[in-house]
Amino acid sequence: MTDIDLDEYNYDLPREKIAQYPLPERDSSKVLVYRNGVITEGVFGDLDRYIPSGSLLVYNNTKVIKARLLFHKDSGALIEILCLEPLSPAGYDESFSSKDAVEWKCIVGNLKKWKGLTAKAEFRWKNRKYELTAHKLNPEGDAMRIRFLWNCTGATFAQVIEAAGHTPLPPYIERPDEMEDSERYQTIYSMIHGSVAAPTAGLHFTLDLLKKLYGKEITTTEVTLHVGAGTFQPIKSGNVLSHQMHSEHFFLNAECIEMVLKNQGSVIPVGTTSVRTLESLYWLGVKLLYNPDMEPLELYLDQWEEYTLPGTIPVYQSLETVLVWMQKKKIHSLHATTRILIIPGYEFRMINGMITNFHLPRSTLLLLISAWVGSDWKRIYDYALDNSFRFLSYGDGSILFR
Repeated sequence: MTDIDLDEYNYDLPREKIAQYPLPERDSSKVLVYRNGVITEGVFGDLDRYIPSGSLLVYNNTKVIKARLLFHKDSGALIEILCLEPLSPAGYDESFSSKDAVEWKCIVGNLKKWKGLTAKAEFRWKNRKYELTAHKLNPEGDAMRIRFLWNCTGATFAQVIEAAGHTPLPPYIERPDEMEDSERYQTIYSMIHGSVAAPTAGLHFTLDLLKKLYGKEITTTEVTLHVGAGTFQPIKSGNVLSHQMHSEHFFLNAECIEMVLKNQGSVIPVGTTSVRTLESLYWLGVKLLYNPDMEPLELYLDQWEEYTLPGTIPVYQSLETVLVWMQKKKIHSLHATTRILIIPGYEFRMINGMITNFHLPRSTLLLLISAWVGSDWKRIYDYALDNSFRFLSYGDGSILFR
């Protein structure tokens, strides 16, 4: 890890290469195919031609919430609040269904101009005007704890932010969110509310493409990882060891784990979030193997923990350990938190390919790609830049085999 020179993971990304809008048709995006060191390209709608029959695709079914809230102070100052994760009630389901005050960990823009303790915003719900109030409480690490209250009786917090909030487009999309973004910055299979960023590799999929994949005997399963704002955070220092990886919550049910176990050798995650979920699952199994009395609230992976745990445990043993533990605890769905940072030198245990978009220079996601394809990431990105591929969230995709 100390030998990683972050300047080696930098590249020139011209502004005009960053997609500001999605293409009219999701699956009309280009796809770069990297297999056995050879680079070719095609159209995402023909993905079934590039994925072997019998593969298991693993989707992230998280749903992006309208987490960006705008408040105006009496002075005219604009206070922007980005909701990251619930604190009270602590669970996503409990917070979204709450009809009373909730508290969230938030990033606050223009914090220095927020002189008082409260800020207010108007919104419309069921054709009537209401008010959302934000109370500034205390710092939560590099963020703030904010209490939200609203004056429309019977509305849940999920309904309030859907009415009052904005689609949290990433900062490199240099425009305000538009009505179209509420649909297009969302995968067609999104189900579970909680992300503040889309799992963008999945944005290319359509119902027709899913039918084509199914017809080729390509099976699917779903995980849930709520993508945090930290996914866009570049590594600012020269040393990757000093980078603080963000925490993300993920969920898997027993059927998903059983399918991954059954299909070892043919698992292709859709997106880096699915990659991190599957690799985190392996390390949780290793932890449980050595600590079988762990409680559900202790399912947590720290940033460098995967480099300190025993890595010789076979995948089947790790996953079977998780399933036995779940049966013992009488839980059907696994809920855990991960901060793992996958960097060059990491040994992947769970995957046999990945579908992903093109990522920012000097980002943790680019390090993950390099961990998978080695120094060929430079050839892949040079090809994409030289052949009119569109980059980042609304850009084109790739499928990377070893």
